[in-house]
Formats: sequence, structure tokens, C-alpha cells
Amino acid sequence: MTEFTPHLAPIVALLFFGTIVLVGVSSLVLFYGTVRRSLFFARLGAGAALATAAAYLLLLTSVSVASSEKVLPPGGWKVFCEIDCHIWYSVADTRVTSALGPDMQQTTAKGQFVIVRLKTWFNKNTISAHRGDRPLVPSSRRVVLVDDSGRSFSVSKEGEAALAALGSSTPLDQALRPGESFTTDLAFDIPKTARGLRLLISDEDPATHFVIGHENSLLHKKIYLGLPPPRELVSQAALQQPIPSRR
Repeated sequence: MTEFTPHLAPIVALLFFGTIVLVGVSSLVLFYGTVRRSLFFARLGAGAALATAAAYLLLLTSVSVASSEKVLPPGGWKVFCEIDCHIWYSVADTRVTSALGPDMQQTTAKGQFVIVRLKTWFNKNTISAHRGDRPLVPSSRRVVLVDDSGRSFSVSKEGEAALAALGSSTPLDQALRPGESFTTDLAFDIPKTARGLRLLISDEDPATHFVIGHENSLLHKKIYLGLPPPRELVSQAALQQPIPSRR
């Protein structure tokens, strides 16, 4: 199962940039009317700018209100679309443990560590024949675990330091060429009582809050990645074993 945010990205991008252009032109008309002391042009510019902004805000909130929360099944793909939908994300594995790190330098969790292995894939089927093999750096992402009561748990700094000592992970901002993929191990320190865990990976670009149909936009519901049943981490070396590819 695959979900895109936003849907119909080229149309959404045209609406976004078209609105900016119309508001900009209307503002110039307002400025012209103000400088020339023309009430007609001042009212025309102000009215057009307000009407354009109001229409866009109405469309944005209407699409958001009509959206629904989604939890993708384990192995499902969440895709972020700037205009092209190149970068795809999926949960490959989930482990739980009470401690992380090399045997003699382990970090103990306050509750338990949940290690989510997140796969990042540059889908080569989303590029044109003329793009070439240039690498692409994924945009900055925010990742949290959310339980069934709505509590959010950020990545544990102590857990990530322990994982780094094991050398088992690739940073989320690693550049990719078309067709390439990598996995990132993310450690969360959560209470043992937390249930119904799901992963939210989201775009940190502030502009996405104003994009119609994007999950970051006002009142829009989120798209979560479901986790496979967690397995007990019996050996730290298990984190260095590759996960079979699923596409």
C-alpha cells in the first residue's frame, strides 16, 4: 500500500505558486494606487489580494477537513512529493530491548528501547529519461512514535548515540542515486505500557503548512507507518544484519 503527500503534486504546486503570483501582482496594483492616489486601483489591488488569499485558504482547509487519518500496514510506503515523488519510506523491521550499545558500554532505557529500521528508497520509476544519475539529498524529516493515546515519543539521543557506537545505521539525509536505498535505525525510549505504536515521519519544510493536501497543512490528518510485531533484540550484532528488500 502506498500513500502520497500531497496527492496530485504538480497541480497543487501550480495552485500554490499561482496564488503567490496573483497576490504579488495584486499587491503591486495596490501599491500603484496608493502612490498615484487612485482609489480605484487601491481598492482593486486590495480586493484582489484578499479574495485570492481567502479562496486559497478556503480550498486548503476544505481539503484538510475532508482528509482522514491513515495507518499504512507494515511494509507500506509513504511518499513525499515536492513536485516529483522521488523519495519513498517504509518500516523494514522493529526490535525491542532494555539496553543498547557495545557490550561494555551499554545504555539502559528508562522504559524500553524500540528500534525502528526505516527504509529510504529513491524510486527510479519517478524520474524522466533525461534526468541522469545525479544524486539527490532527501529533505529534512521529523520522526516520532505515536501510541494509541496520542502520546508522541521523539528519537532518543542516548539511544542514537548507542546505535552510532555500533555503526549499524545510515543517516536519513544520505544522498541517493536513482534506484538506491538505505536503512536507518531509530531508537525510541518509551514506557513499557505504551500500546498501538505507529511511526510518523513528516516533512520539516515550513512551506508545506501552506500546501493544499499536504499532511502538514492546517487541520489535515496524518499518514502513519504501521510497525510489524516487535522482536526481542537478543544480540547487538543483529542490528548489523541486512533486512531483505521489500518493494
